Amino acid sequence: MITKMKKLTFLVYHKEYEEFLNSLRELGVVHIVEKQQGAADNTELQENIRLSNRLAATMKLLQNQKHEKNAVIATEGGTAGRGMQVLDEVDALQTEHGKLSQQLQSYAKEKEALEAWGNFEPADIQKLKDAGYVIGFYSCSEGNYKEEWETEYNAMIVNRISSKVFFVTVTKAGQEVDLDVEQAKLPAYSLARLETMYDTTEQAIEENEKKLVALSETEIPSLKAALKELQGQIEFSKVVLSSEQAAGDKLMLIEGWAPAFSQVEIEAYLNDAHVYYEITDPVPGDNVPIRLNNKGFFAWFEPICKLYMLPKYNELDLTPFFAPFFMIFFGLCLGDSGYGLFLFLGATAYRLIAKKLTPSTKSILSLIQVLAVSTFFCGLLTGTFFGANIYDLDWSIVQRLKHAVLMDNNDMFQLSLILGAVQILFGMVLKAVNQTIQFGFKYAVATIGWIILLVSMAVSALLPEVMPMGGTVHLIILGISAAMIFLYNSPGKNIFLNIGLGLWDSYNMATGLLGDVLSYVRLFALGLSGGILAGVFNSLAVGMSPDNVIAGPIVMVLIFVIGHAINIFMNVLGAMVHPMRLTFVEFFKNSGYEGGGKEYKPFKN
Repeated sequence: MITKMKKLTFLVYHKEYEEFLNSLRELGVVHIVEKQQGAADNTELQENIRLSNRLAATMKLLQNQKHEKNAVIATEGGTAGRGMQVLDEVDALQTEHGKLSQQLQSYAKEKEALEAWGNFEPADIQKLKDAGYVIGFYSCSEGNYKEEWETEYNAMIVNRISSKVFFVTVTKAGQEVDLDVEQAKLPAYSLARLETMYDTTEQAIEENEKKLVALSETEIPSLKAALKELQGQIEFSKVVLSSEQAAGDKLMLIEGWAPAFSQVEIEAYLNDAHVYYEITDPVPGDNVPIRLNNKGFFAWFEPICKLYMLPKYNELDLTPFFAPFFMIFFGLCLGDSGYGLFLFLGATAYRLIAKKLTPSTKSILSLIQVLAVSTFFCGLLTGTFFGANIYDLDWSIVQRLKHAVLMDNNDMFQLSLILGAVQILFGMVLKAVNQTIQFGFKYAVATIGWIILLVSMAVSALLPEVMPMGGTVHLIILGISAAMIFLYNSPGKNIFLNIGLGLWDSYNMATGLLGDVLSYVRLFALGLSGGILAGVFNSLAVGMSPDNVIAGPIVMVLIFVIGHAINIFMNVLGAMVHPMRLTFVEFFKNSGYEGGGKEYKPFKN
């Protein structure tokens, strides 16, 4: 459900404005209406946003550093001031690391160029040049090398690598050397000197990385403190820029929203602050921030709703209505009792072992446990347990369970379609309720007509002895529903336009409803494919294990564990994505869900 909100309007004397905003932030329940006026042109705000991005990137960099197994990572403490210093230190280390990496690459290339020529001192080459002799360094393929060069230019082969000849020429100064081969340009250092410089640079990079790791072990809390303080400044600046001036520049006007349950607390604070204010109810057209307020089981599914979009303030929150369906759909898509038991035990163990869990983490773990329980019981419908069929066991309790709940592929296919039809019809009921709440009952009449028509068709098809299809009672019901669909399609418009729109809606319903129901076949298909793949891994584990007392069981266990780990990952991903697709497309569309609400974010420290 959506929390009821109250609209707040404040009028503050300009000299008391910042003090008022600070106290309002301490109160921590008012969502300030942000306006974009001046935000893009405010230099201080833009600089703080850039600094905030740098802090976030630096914190992510440090969090991704690899530590020794016995390293102690600081999680508490730290100050904002120290965090800003750490930002500069990390920037300096990153700049130094970039320069060192470039040097290392340069030294590596120069080493590679010299390795074919061996170790010699460039100073000795210069001495020969000063004495009147020129040394030329050349390379060519074996076929292009000519022995007459040895006589003409005193050529000497230094090395042969991969059918390539490396040779030098020794000529007197002024003698022209005319060789149609590649001439090497060598570095100004010897190979031994380059290797020393390379090793030194490599050690410098290692020291640089160690300093970064050391910072990651102790200074992340300081970065978090700096980021939190800076984000507070950014929010404060946005609030200031969202204010409007009144009475010249003497008064500041600001608007906000707060939950209705906090009205008494806010009034007590504002009365003590001696600030002019108004507290009113939302009116149509207001962009009211949304605060979802579901409890227990339904609250665990709120993150799924937020992945799509929040509802508008005057809409129904569909979270409580899709949650049971999503739970069942997940179980059918995963469809293996063993996988469900594994997920439940894993989430429970983590919950018991972890020392500190945030409320959001607890909510996610609870959601995993609920979905795992659904998977376990849905797996009993087919008897699948880690790809094996538990109903092959000749146990009395297992056989009684088999006779009670076992479904074959045809039954599972039909169950998927029935669940789809039920959810779509339920969505249409919610659409009628939503239309009544938002616009009035007359706007829901056409939707109710469709519900009556579809239900009557289903009853006539499934229970002909109760209401025969085409009988008098059925025809009367169809006539009433047709009148509702064609005459109340758009209340307030002329009858011919209503009939035309009714025909258009009939076309969309006829073509869209069948496709929507058939989309639910994926519940059956995913469960079936996951079970088949699990069985394949079981067969591989048995068939590929060698006939050896020691190696056989080891190979079998490895194939079993790795295979099922891959299968669990792929099927859990599919069991999340496809129920979301059914919820966000088929269910939300047929329930008339619009969405587009903005999340409630109180202005606080």
